Amino acid sequence: MKKIIDIFSEKERTFSLEFFPPKTEVGIKKLYEIAEAYADLKPDWFSVTYGAGGGTRDLTLDIVDNFQKIFNIPTMHHFSCVGETKAALREKIVEMESKNINNIFALRGDPPAGDENWKPAADGCKYAYELVEMIREHGDYFSIGVAGFPECHIDCPGKELDAIYLKKKIDTGGEFVITQIFFDNKDYFDYVDRLRKIGVTARILPGIMAITNYQKLISFCKTCGASVPQRVHDIFAPLDGDDEATYQAGLEFTIQQCKDLLDGGAPGIQFFTLNKLDPIREVVENIKHYF
Repeated sequence: MKKIIDIFSEKERTFSLEFFPPKTEVGIKKLYEIAEAYADLKPDWFSVTYGAGGGTRDLTLDIVDNFQKIFNIPTMHHFSCVGETKAALREKIVEMESKNINNIFALRGDPPAGDENWKPAADGCKYAYELVEMIREHGDYFSIGVAGFPECHIDCPGKELDAIYLKKKIDTGGEFVITQIFFDNKDYFDYVDRLRKIGVTARILPGIMAITNYQKLISFCKTCGASVPQRVHDIFAPLDGDDEATYQAGLEFTIQQCKDLLDGGAPGIQFFTLNKLDPIREVVENIKHYF
């Protein structure tokens, strides 16, 4: 299966689609139907999340493996290190290699929500760069992506320090960056400038999520540390409770956000689908000529 870093050598711009492992059999069946519809758009790769504390580790592996076999599309395996021993992490990496999975998104990850008795593994990795180093023990078999935070990671005290931490992940073997969501493109372009000034040359792909519910957006952004610009409030607050109007406004907002990013030099888009076909499918169809 093709590595993402090799895709970059062939294409100046890419688009990719992220999914999460559903919790039910019905949800899993629906996911494959949605992925099949997305496959018709010919994305450069799929990716599948891992869950807090690696909570969906086996399911993620199965979905990644099946996506590659069914759709013949490179599928990136999200892989977090929080809560895992180094031995368990190494075992998982070997298992990925045995299944022809060679694209990994290396993350520190978050502890499982609501688990008051949760404790980090005594012999584990504390930071994402340590996981990157571990994956690099397999040479260049894997293409490794890492997470970036245009507005600064929620646990980091400042943007300049956050940029240094990102560079550490690249210096230890990360090959490209996918950002957390943002809704003001200036945050992305400022972030790129910040990283370029300290020597990061890797592709920095903006992560984009369509707005379909105003209240859920506010709640989610509080959790992950992304800000909601006043412009977003002005557009979506008056539409709160009107699903159809919010959908249409979200579609228009996301299409324009993507166009402005790509016109401004972004090397592609990673779409967070939330396991829904629309509006992301409509967004892609409107900007497909960029790719």
